Amino acid sequence: MSELSDEELVLQYQAQVNSPRSQPLLNELFARHHVRVAAWCYRMTGDRQWGADLAQDVFLKAFRHIASFRGDSKFSTWLYTIARNHCASELKSRASRPEESVDLGLLQVADAAEPVDVSVERQGSEHLLRQLMREVLDETERNVMIWHYADELPLDAITRLLNLTNASGAKAYIVSARRKLNNAISRAKARHKRPATQEVRDE
Repeated sequence: MSELSDEELVLQYQAQVNSPRSQPLLNELFARHHVRVAAWCYRMTGDRQWGADLAQDVFLKAFRHIASFRGDSKFSTWLYTIARNHCASELKSRASRPEESVDLGLLQVADAAEPVDVSVERQGSEHLLRQLMREVLDETERNVMIWHYADELPLDAITRLLNLTNASGAKAYIVSARRKLNNAISRAKARHKRPATQEVRDE
């Protein structure tokens, strides 16, 4: 069996799908590709256990639909297309939680030159931060912040997921988002400290 190509294994499986001899063919395909698919899923997610679980899902999905493989491409190309689509779908699903999931403590991680203002840690500040994220960040910046800080996805995985082609990838959006949030928080603090009489004159 080892002398057969992937594509030949698939053709044999398709020809005897209900035969007792069909399962060893799938086992051989799994043995050939599992390690690399699991490693690829790990690179996408940054989480070894989650990557291993996703790899299992990828093979289940591939084998469930293996009858649709027509040999127009290499089996490995077809398999990795399934892996890419499945990982992207699962990453987006995990990141679809609302802004309430953002951990403000994680936003204080010093991986940028300008940390988010500490005033966001005061009582009621979570509501302020969520509001400012909706108001001042574009969709990409908001997604990168949530995926990186709330879901703890590595920046290189986010860069691949969003197909970012800029030189710094997702990190550039982190820097931009934090700068916008700092400026917005400073403006909010200034408005809050302004005397009521001054506010009336400004109006």
